[in-house]
Amino acid sequence: MTRRARMMLLAPLLGLPMLLPPAAAPRAADPAEAGSAAAQSLIEQLRPRTRGIRIPGAEAPAEAPPLAELPPVASAPAAPPPLAIRPDASLASQAVRETAPEPLPPAGGPPPLLGKVAAGATAAAAAPPPVRLTTAPADVPAASITVHFATGSAELSREAVRALAPLGEALNSKTLRPFRFRIEGHTDTVGSAAMNLALSGRRAIAVRELLVRYYGVDPARLEAVGFGDSQLLVPTGAQVPEVANRRVQVLNLGG
Repeated sequence: MTRRARMMLLAPLLGLPMLLPPAAAPRAADPAEAGSAAAQSLIEQLRPRTRGIRIPGAEAPAEAPPLAELPPVASAPAAPPPLAIRPDASLASQAVRETAPEPLPPAGGPPPLLGKVAAGATAAAAAPPPVRLTTAPADVPAASITVHFATGSAELSREAVRALAPLGEALNSKTLRPFRFRIEGHTDTVGSAAMNLALSGRRAIAVRELLVRYYGVDPARLEAVGFGDSQLLVPTGAQVPEVANRRVQVLNLGG
């Protein structure tokens, strides 16, 4: 679907006039698929980066060199020099001196090694926890998008349509076109768990229909699932209206 056709379909939802700007002169295709900054950010988040998922068209890893071309193994280190024994000392006294422990630190402070360990533990405890961007497994490419819905409704508002526009652009990119995706609906904790589960499923379906109808994404590439308030991006108590938890999460399922 061309850009002009999408604008004609989205104009009623966005409240835009039907007058369209004149078509721009054709220009050479950009190999980097230049688009909006938001779409480029989603492409980077959703492109496969883990082992086991190979991007189509990526170069195969170089083969290992044959054994004959491998560098020689380094020789074993030389044995330590023999222990020097003074002629005026017995073997027992010499061994005691060679194995004597290091002197203890002065009173009032911990040993040097324990002091370093304690300092490292204190620094680690003081470091703030990392900010979570999604609730997906660490090895799954994913992105979270805050989508505004009316309370208790699965109807996409104009703000929601605008927020999802970069996702439609990203899924149509050359980088993400070979892959399938799961559209997940998530809610905050306001309301019952059963109500939120059903509502999140309807919202995920609404997002999928938008991507298919207005952006021409192949429906076979998209599945919609609702999770309700079971995967909070920002942990809260019950009945807390947290905007960051009312979101849509997109996961790359592979080719």
